[in-house]
Amino acid sequence: MITREEITMLLDHPVYDGEGNKIGDAKHVFFDDMTGRPEWVSVKTGMIGSKESFIPIHDATLVEDHLEVPYAKDQVKNAPSVDIDAGGHLSASEEHRLYEYYGVNWDGVLSDAEPPGTGTAAAAGTAGLAGTAGERGGQDRTAMRGEDDAMTLSEERLRVGVERRETGRARLRKYVVTEEVEQTVPVRHEEVRLEREPITEANRDAALTGPEIAEAEHEVVLHDEHAVVDTETVPVERVRLTTEEWVENETVRGQVRKERLETDGIVTEGSADDVRRPGE
Repeated sequence: MITREEITMLLDHPVYDGEGNKIGDAKHVFFDDMTGRPEWVSVKTGMIGSKESFIPIHDATLVEDHLEVPYAKDQVKNAPSVDIDAGGHLSASEEHRLYEYYGVNWDGVLSDAEPPGTGTAAAAGTAGLAGTAGERGGQDRTAMRGEDDAMTLSEERLRVGVERRETGRARLRKYVVTEEVEQTVPVRHEEVRLEREPITEANRDAALTGPEIAEAEHEVVLHDEHAVVDTETVPVERVRLTTEEWVENETVRGQVRKERLETDGIVTEGSADDVRRPGE
């Protein structure tokens, strides 16, 4: 169980669930008005906005610089919203509703809250600003940040961050198409042509070789060319997908709350912006 001495180490520190997931940062701790024991911790979930979820602190553990609670992150983020009165109290009905959400035995909580020697829960029911004697479990929980008599003024600040999300996908895919290609190539062929040559002094000797009268045959082989088509694969280009990052400014807006003082019959010191006197 978290002790009062450990509260200063807890505030504004991370809160994790049992699986090691960060839920948020601890903002307030609520004490039992009667026993003075820490009962609840409020955790700010999300970077923007002022949503605070309540978690029972009874079974929480302070580990080094953070708090571990036995509840899943999604369960905490979806916890019901509750109202805190002007005195910073969590009413019995709101507390009961939260205990039911987290599955905590209400009667067991009441028995733990009874101080020694009281005998009955009804006798121990007087509590804080809104408690009533005789109302079982009527003790309220008061948010506290310290044990001295000084009042702490707090204000909320916007903590703006960025989150990276997927906006789309681009794919590069290659496929095969067949195209008709036409190309002209010259081809040659041979044809027979009969040449006649008169007998002259220059060719007489060649003409008189062989028998005078005889049968003879001479053969010539003819050739032609035909176009032959074949294909070969050659690389022509390399392509790839790349991303290009552009930076642009985006304006975000949110509401923050600030605590101010109201004085009555006393002289105050400090900034006039923080003090409002009756009638102003």
